[in-house]
Amino acid sequence: MLELGLKVLIAYLLGAMLGSMLLGALRGVDIRRMGSGNAGATNALRTQGKFFAIAVLAIDIFKGLLAVKWLPAAQFWGIATDAGVDRHWLALACGMAVIVGHVYPIWFGFRGGKGVATVLGVVGALAPVLLLPVIASWLVVLSVSGYVGLASMLAGLGLVAGAYWLQPGDTPLLLFCMGVTLFIVYTHRSNIVRMRDGREHRLRGGLFPFRAA
Repeated sequence: MLELGLKVLIAYLLGAMLGSMLLGALRGVDIRRMGSGNAGATNALRTQGKFFAIAVLAIDIFKGLLAVKWLPAAQFWGIATDAGVDRHWLALACGMAVIVGHVYPIWFGFRGGKGVATVLGVVGALAPVLLLPVIASWLVVLSVSGYVGLASMLAGLGLVAGAYWLQPGDTPLLLFCMGVTLFIVYTHRSNIVRMRDGREHRLRGGLFPFRAA
């Protein structure tokens, strides 16, 4: 259990290193004081431009990959590998921890992003094939609605459906995807309120200009 606790903690701390805040410190800005107030790539794009946003996205995806691909198998001095800990469950636990760390980062007053980019990194490490339904769902919903938040939430349905159909028999992964989807919906609760009130930002120009508002 010591190995499990330590690696989950490391995954959380890794997730708590936000790309937008680290890069923002170099630029002398805190994007949580700008735009929507969110520390994710979407707000970074709106307030700092595409190159800054791409760098933020890359960092947040990479830490998800790192937490799942490297951390479960990592060896630490003085910490023995626990034969009683299933490696698949350990990878899933580290995946959830890095996502939670991104949303509630201890380094930045527990005010982080909404976890979508880090989820992509985690899913890419666990089962890359699941990225296909996730990205397809996101693009379809975005093209129809123009809402990035709604696309992100409904992409979770693509994730769950993909886990069920493309990874049959992997119940732990399916449960993980269901939990992640519920968590992403929770992190977007303010978006839901703004959409209900007609105040949510809608995509303007770019790939789907016909949905501008």
